[in-house]
Amino acid sequence: MATRWHAAMRQALDEAAAAESHGDVPIGAVILGPDGDIIARGGNERELTGDPTAHAEVVAIRRAAERMGEWRLTGCTLVVTLEPCTMCAGAIVASRVDHLVFGAFDDKAGAVASLWDVVRDPRLNHRPQVTSGVLADECSAVLDSFFQKRR
Repeated sequence: MATRWHAAMRQALDEAAAAESHGDVPIGAVILGPDGDIIARGGNERELTGDPTAHAEVVAIRRAAERMGEWRLTGCTLVVTLEPCTMCAGAIVASRVDHLVFGAFDDKAGAVASLWDVVRDPRLNHRPQVTSGVLADECSAVLDSFFQKRR
């Protein structure tokens, strides 16, 4: 099942590389429309823009909503290299993304499995399907390499 998402995750890894090229933590995301085609891309842009909310997921969600012409991303799948944090998990729920696919788990800030499970909380009005661990080793290696260089 997870191999179905490899091509999209590789595109997200390309976005992560682009984020690193301008000094941001290399996390990337793509959003697939209902037909499976990429409708938006995003990488971390916090350093680039000075915006603390410019995480890869939020950047991609904003671009997808603009492209779709509405804030509801029903039928869409968000593919991201790292397990979303609480802010991004909330944005995923709020935007009505139907499916979340992520690569590496985030033991320090993950809000989908590691520390919390915001997106599947039964008290919320929307709960996307979740697929985790897609190309997790590759996604982790990118982050490990980035932080190793900064030590």
